[in-house]
Amino acid sequence: MLKDYSRFAINGIKNRKLRSWLTMIGIIIGITAVVSLIGIGQGLKVAISSQFGDIGTDKLAVMASGGMGPPGTGVVTPLTKDNVQKIGQVNGVKVAAGRLARSIKLEYNDNVKFSMAASIAEGNGRELIESAMNLEAEKGRLLRDGDSKKTVLGNNLGDENAGFEKQITAGSNVLIQDEKFEVVGILEKTGSFAVDGIVFMEEDDLRKILDISDDEYDIIVAQVHPNADIKAVEENIEKVMRKERKVKKGEEDFTVQTPQAVLAQVNSTLFAVQFFVYIIAAISIIVGGIGIMNTMFTAVLERTKEIGIMKSIGAKNSTIFSLFFIESGLIGSIGGIIGAAIGISMAMGLAFIGRMALGSELIRADISIWLVLGSIFGSFLLGSIFGVIPAIRASKLNPVDALRHTK
Repeated sequence: MLKDYSRFAINGIKNRKLRSWLTMIGIIIGITAVVSLIGIGQGLKVAISSQFGDIGTDKLAVMASGGMGPPGTGVVTPLTKDNVQKIGQVNGVKVAAGRLARSIKLEYNDNVKFSMAASIAEGNGRELIESAMNLEAEKGRLLRDGDSKKTVLGNNLGDENAGFEKQITAGSNVLIQDEKFEVVGILEKTGSFAVDGIVFMEEDDLRKILDISDDEYDIIVAQVHPNADIKAVEENIEKVMRKERKVKKGEEDFTVQTPQAVLAQVNSTLFAVQFFVYIIAAISIIVGGIGIMNTMFTAVLERTKEIGIMKSIGAKNSTIFSLFFIESGLIGSIGGIIGAAIGISMAMGLAFIGRMALGSELIRADISIWLVLGSIFGSFLLGSIFGVIPAIRASKLNPVDALRHTK
């Protein structure tokens, strides 16, 4: 019986090909938007979460607030070496290290590029920063204690398309703020703009070339003991910093960030974008559903005499209802399948273009089978719902009046 109903529905769609395709457009657009943009959004969430997983959740960062530009720069009250020492003494903190992050001029092969430079601490602080930023050398090596006038570059700066006409490699000499530095390593690509385009050097070198005070820091990175509660450590650091900087609670001129808090902010932003996509997609799908209803009403009018014949030879109201109900659901399903296929292709294509254009591995698509199946089932359900009223109308036609109907 269901097979016969389906064959009837398919024949009905075939006989009105143009109208059926036009009806599906709204459903196709909506499902394409849902699958492609949600797929990209999920891909970003997975990629960002994996980045934090590599870095670890046992580290937090302290920055002075109120300035413009890179973290900690241009603030009224910068962080100090004493702040680093006090944070290192907080219960639960394993090690703390201060860092500088400033804009510098990088010159190579008579080509100039402005980039960010960051300092690397010595001793235990070096391992902490390398772990926190997930630094690994692709060519050459990382910096070591005492590496004066040496530097390590982010992957983008060591790329052959970096804009220096000649590729920078391990062993090359570059000018940083017009002073000669030897490149001892090129970092592996991380997918982070901040890391892939940065210049790393020893703290003393960065202070010297930019004339930075010996007591000033832009960021303090702290690692928490394995068994410590990072939330409690965060609160203890805030108490110490309020005391050190003589500010009241609620008037802090600094921020303490944990990986969990940053990840929550990123996920919140992605959800807001996805929610906006849901609204746009919902409007498209509803428009498509209204189109299905309109098409089915027209189909009922066109096939009134046909309905009268079926009823005159014994077709029940439930049979007529089922025929039109299944046809409307089938239109929705076909639109959903096409939309899902286009959405998957678009998501993969956009992610690929984004990776090529921006050089970031963070841009990827992650499309689950449940998203695809849910979209197709939702399309069928929507088509069926919008086909209920036309189907009821068709089932209630009087067979005598239907047989008298002329097109």
